[in-house]
Amino acid sequence: MRIKVCGMRDADNIQQVIALGVNMIGLIFWPKSPRYVQSISTNAGIIPDLKNPAIKDINNPDVSYVGVFVDEMPQNVVTHAYNYKLDYIQLHGNESPIYIDNLRNTLVPDILPNVKIIKALSISEAADILKWKTYEGHVDMFLFDTKSTQTVGGTGKHFDWSLINMYDGNIPFLLSGGIGPDDAEAVKSFHHPMCVGIDLNSRFEKTPGLKDVDKLKAFLKALI
Repeated sequence: MRIKVCGMRDADNIQQVIALGVNMIGLIFWPKSPRYVQSISTNAGIIPDLKNPAIKDINNPDVSYVGVFVDEMPQNVVTHAYNYKLDYIQLHGNESPIYIDNLRNTLVPDILPNVKIIKALSISEAADILKWKTYEGHVDMFLFDTKSTQTVGGTGKHFDWSLINMYDGNIPFLLSGGIGPDDAEAVKSFHHPMCVGIDLNSRFEKTPGLKDVDKLKAFLKALI
């Protein structure tokens, strides 16, 4: 099971979370988020420093970095992807398959030849799950999250995970939406052949963008 910890922006906190053995670190580049990574000029050092082999030897050599965008202008996505050396681009808005194809063609192979694209789908009813068909053949992974009229992601609330039984595609997905410190047993009880991991965010925070390392550590231990 892959563990993605999203909504991070503090270099020391990122390094502490990586040391726990998580697989993916999410950086949010949506200005309306309280976890927004505000400026390339002040934050660009985070990713190159943590990708330094000396640091990776100490922590987790296989960690991937995910940039989260919401209906962002493609040129801005490309700029952030290059400056932060992103491994994944997570699209959390109403991006079309044409948008996604054009973005991939811009990045691959000249800029980031191995970058992958995650499409987040916000779920409240069965019809929301079926939207995956629109993106078949265009994305590498889905993320199923809780639909909200107030924000994009980071709601701290579950959706009805049984709705995912409607998903019969062949594209792997991450389970998201309000997974918290007390949900280890629920996660272990959830089974779907295409579920490859979970996404953790707001319920493991001290403040927006700053994760509680002790809570994460206890949760990961409980998953074993």
